[in-house]
Amino acid sequence: MPYNPALVAPMREEMVRLGAKELTTVADVDTTLGDQKGTMLVFVNSVCGCAAGNARPALRLALEHAVLPQQVVTVFAGQDLDATSRARQYFADYQPSSPSMALLRDGEVVHFVHRHQIEGRSPQVIAGELVKAFDKHFGAAV
Repeated sequence: MPYNPALVAPMREEMVRLGAKELTTVADVDTTLGDQKGTMLVFVNSVCGCAAGNARPALRLALEHAVLPQQVVTVFAGQDLDATSRARQYFADYQPSSPSMALLRDGEVVHFVHRHQIEGRSPQVIAGELVKAFDKHFGAAV
């Protein structure tokens, strides 16, 4: 059963304020991820404490970097169940995890951040790892 929309509204709004496009339906996911060109970060949002205290703050910090993905999109695990399930099919080689982040280049996953890489780590450390991945996979020399 999905979480109460009123409960997750502030968490969704935080991602939109960061510039993420919400993907709430299977059609949204397929339109955005199917035949994707360029660079993208897919954030699997969650109500858990490590999303609120670690993952979303880390993403906010990382998005201040000079090298960024062309698109940032988000699905909400526990809320948009079908959209989240469909998004995970695009990075099916990775164990489902909430929160998590997939960096894609031309539809291929080039870097993945699992929940276990988020839990117990500061937003600054997580952001530092994201920035390294942005530079490596999205930088001008790529």
